Amino acid sequence: MYDSRSKKAEEFIDDSEIKRTLEYAEKHRGDIELLEAILEKGALFKGITYEEAALLLECADKDIEERIFALAGEIKRKFYGNRIVMFAPLYLSNYCINGCKYCPYHMKNKGIARKKLSQEDIKREVIALQDMGHKRLAIESGEDPINNPIEYILESIKTIYSIKHENGAIRRVNVNIAATSVENYRRLNEAGIGTYILFQETYHKETYEELHPSGPKKDYAYHTEAMDRAMTGGIDDVGIGVLFGLNLYKYDFVGLLMHAKHLEDTFGVGPHTISVPRICPADDIDVKDYDNSIPDAIFKKIVAILRIAVPYTGIIVSTRESERVRSEVIKLGVSQISGGSRTSVGGYADGGEEENSSQFDVSDKRSLDEVVGWLMDSGHIPSFCTACYREGRTGDRFMSLCKSGNIANVCQANAIMTLSEYLEDYASPNTKIKGYETIEKEIALIPNERTKEIVKNRIEEIKDGKRDFRF
Repeated sequence: MYDSRSKKAEEFIDDSEIKRTLEYAEKHRGDIELLEAILEKGALFKGITYEEAALLLECADKDIEERIFALAGEIKRKFYGNRIVMFAPLYLSNYCINGCKYCPYHMKNKGIARKKLSQEDIKREVIALQDMGHKRLAIESGEDPINNPIEYILESIKTIYSIKHENGAIRRVNVNIAATSVENYRRLNEAGIGTYILFQETYHKETYEELHPSGPKKDYAYHTEAMDRAMTGGIDDVGIGVLFGLNLYKYDFVGLLMHAKHLEDTFGVGPHTISVPRICPADDIDVKDYDNSIPDAIFKKIVAILRIAVPYTGIIVSTRESERVRSEVIKLGVSQISGGSRTSVGGYADGGEEENSSQFDVSDKRSLDEVVGWLMDSGHIPSFCTACYREGRTGDRFMSLCKSGNIANVCQANAIMTLSEYLEDYASPNTKIKGYETIEKEIALIPNERTKEIVKNRIEEIKDGKRDFRF
């Protein structure tokens, strides 16, 4: 039985230590020699501490800032190359019993259209997503034990994995649902989920409690300790994040890295991904009510320093951000983005008509095909690969490959082959032409001749209509 009076969260998210760290960063923000030493440490590609990261964030020296961006780009290329993993959110239900002030799903919002997908509805949504070309989903749901019990989530996952439409298949289902019990995390793990994702929203306890006045989510300890329970339940790929703008960004930045350190220290592996959403307009939510919102320049710096601090961790940016912002942060550390997203319940099959059921407004409204083309124009490879998950390269097994630099040898080839699948099955004529030009260039850069030959042969098989669900 969970003790709601638990103080564990306040031990690894130590308010006094965060404040001490921020005071230290402010005091030493002009110490160029110290800042240069931190950058030199970061250039070893093994990460930096939350204290060192806070100091980089506090520094206003333009030369140091440019070096931060340059180093972040170098680390991104070393561990992730030019690959960008694609995914889409799938909203199952917006019924919710929480009172979160920043979310339109809050129970007092009478203006939003409440919807819950049936299993038949889910089939239609998944087919629509498969017809776009998606292979990886992140399912989302409000917290409501009557409308959205764990049994509903598990049944929905089973439904999603069961659907094979033409050449389409969802090969990885990530799950973003409310904090739950160890037993329920075990059940999610047995259902074959990919990453379990849960945003902290803010690590500042008093602000957290003020923003969550009612519902199960108001329990700061239960929410903050969720990843400990998830990993105890066997889920070794977890994704953390904060909603920047709810609290002072420097505080939450340090809290985020403290959380990552805690998971690494406790379980031997840190978070698989870190998400960096910013508060944005939505039904019943006005961003003007949140005076801690951060400008693009600070957002860009946060992404860059995260990449230096946790070089092996994926960084996710959604369609909350505009095309311009996404273009900038992809160069600095982002490794996963969504494309063609709908944030409304039933938004794919019905074309997004029911906008008043959405969780937030989408800034990047381009189709998946447009995003794929844009990425290739920018020198990136859109990747639909899920091979690591399917082959059991998760948790510490993934991280050991990533830390050694060997993950690129696997991912680059798979990215090329899954892009070929997309081009054959879903791409527009122009994107297909552009895509094979990109693939030809990328194959030429593969150093291992045997791997190069395997990729070429596999692409010919894909063109002949053969699909390999190992990817």
